[in-house]
Amino acid sequence: MINRKHFYLFVSFVLLFAVELSAQKITAADRKELANREDTLKSISRNVSLGETPVARFHANDSFVRKFVQTLKIKNSFYYPFDSIAISKLYSPDSVFRIFTWQLKKDEYIYHQMGAIQMNTPDGSLKLLSLHDRSSFTAKPWDSTRSRNNWIGAIYYKIIMKEHNGKKYYTLIGFDDFSINTNKKWMEILHFDKTGEPVFGGQFISFKDDTGKNKRPAMSRFFIEYKKEAKTFFNYDPELDLILVDHLVSETDEPEKKFTYIPDGDYEGFRWQNGQWVHIDKPFNEKLKDGEFPKEKMLYDDAGNADERQLEEASQKTLKKNPPKAPVKKAEPVKKKTGGG
Repeated sequence: MINRKHFYLFVSFVLLFAVELSAQKITAADRKELANREDTLKSISRNVSLGETPVARFHANDSFVRKFVQTLKIKNSFYYPFDSIAISKLYSPDSVFRIFTWQLKKDEYIYHQMGAIQMNTPDGSLKLLSLHDRSSFTAKPWDSTRSRNNWIGAIYYKIIMKEHNGKKYYTLIGFDDFSINTNKKWMEILHFDKTGEPVFGGQFISFKDDTGKNKRPAMSRFFIEYKKEAKTFFNYDPELDLILVDHLVSETDEPEKKFTYIPDGDYEGFRWQNGQWVHIDKPFNEKLKDGEFPKEKMLYDDAGNADERQLEEASQKTLKKNPPKAPVKKAEPVKKKTGGG
């Protein structure tokens, strides 16, 4: 029997092959034009992140957005990868859309995320939904359902598709260069309403199985905030079908100071159950020994880049050493509509 990891790799291969076939819809002339414009966009995108002054970076960003939108208007641009442009580009597993995200640095203290969703249209025309970061004006960014006009910005490096009651939900995991002394990583759930508009968040993150001080109300999105120099793991493991997150503690025993938070060698997790990501306080049976560094941490950087071969080997070793706890079976709740709101 094929295991879950190999199944996901097979599905990814099939989808990639399908995208490659679909890319043949781009005419030779349009492909040449897209390549020429990509060269220009590549140079501009570097200035967005590397410009020496805020004015230079903002000017480069305005130019990039304007030229990128014009480029995307070329028929069937959805299938063109734009590999050389220095922004995040993620296709949904079902190729319904792709999402672009990047950041704009105002100064050492303020970073602003930018984004857009390109829908896959039957006729190859452009349907682009811009995302507007409003996280700087939000006191409780984890506690609200949001539209694309008040998005909580992040640079996404992973997308996971799940279904519930016949509806698709896309979980986005992303990085936020939050402040001068801390970073954040976010888990965001995206779905589309009846009009085709993106909806971010909803009561999709549950802590119903937690006890004691870990018991919390459901959240619309989940994040960790940690010391700028710390390396943290926050990603999806298809073999375990879990989102795994480093458990963080204050290295100075000052929990109110997020810039002191670092991984302690333990993990938290989330498992998809009945339309929610349910928190698992201890996804593995045993904690790492003092001083032992989990190999998984070396397989991802803050952009989420992975070495698939090493990741598979590490997953197998971890599974043998620390088998995940089986979820406690409970009576099925009455099904009700989730999301939106």
